[in-house]
Amino acid sequence: MTEPHALTSPPPAPHPGDTAVLTVTCPDRGGIVAAVSQFLYNHGANIIHSDQHSSGLVGGTFFLRMEFSLAGLDLALDPLRRAFQTVVADPFGMEWHLSDGARPERMAVMVSRYDHCFLDLLWRVRRGELRVEVPLVISNHEDLRGDAETFGVPFHVVPVTRENKAEAEAEQIRLLREAGANFVVLARYMQILSGDFLRGVGVPVINIHHSFLPAFVGANPYRAAFERGVKLIGATSHYVTEELDAGPIIAQDVIPVTHRETPESLVRLGRDVERQVLARAVKAHAEQRVLVHGNKTVVF
Repeated sequence: MTEPHALTSPPPAPHPGDTAVLTVTCPDRGGIVAAVSQFLYNHGANIIHSDQHSSGLVGGTFFLRMEFSLAGLDLALDPLRRAFQTVVADPFGMEWHLSDGARPERMAVMVSRYDHCFLDLLWRVRRGELRVEVPLVISNHEDLRGDAETFGVPFHVVPVTRENKAEAEAEQIRLLREAGANFVVLARYMQILSGDFLRGVGVPVINIHHSFLPAFVGANPYRAAFERGVKLIGATSHYVTEELDAGPIIAQDVIPVTHRETPESLVRLGRDVERQVLARAVKAHAEQRVLVHGNKTVVF
């Protein structure tokens, strides 16, 4: 049997030249778009998509995402980055990132025993709906090993107990670094990650919470929703911070329910929403469409 290496999405449909994505966050002032556009034009880039947002007219923050073709570029990306820092970023006080569209993000997945979000992500990658590579899956249980191997993804089990949590997280960090993961997705990973883990892993971590946050935080929101008699249930995908279920929100959705539902039927209905919301958040992150500002996000 061939040793699994990574799950990779099929190549995208033919496109006129490779592309790159530039994201910018900076204090709002006149001339930002003109400066960025002129810089790219001067170096032979053709802008394909451009989105922008300002948080206020005076003293606000400006957000920008530009996707451009590399076909006529007169510089490789590294010297282009250095030039952009000097010519544009420094004068405008920008936080910015320039990503190469030819290099898919490497998405590690952490999962426990629930398979619905996990399998949905792997299926979407295989179908090309999520343009990422999946270099590994980490679990605290053996249950989903066969599913991961079906998709050709390396599966690592790191048992976690109250007594060994620090050692387990250190091993998880080692595996994630070794695999070169750019970000981590918790596909119903039923462990609370410590601040030491988040600092140690050093990449964004995306979670799916089976509730329309900030309502019904914690481990059993469907039971809490049932007891409250809600008429909507939902799911929230957010970046993970040290504060439980309180990180910047990327995507949310809800569906209507009635008084006839039971806690069990709410769970079944909710899982469909969880799958869709998590996939939407992962896609936005992988396409560099999410800019984090404080505890909020701008999602282009």
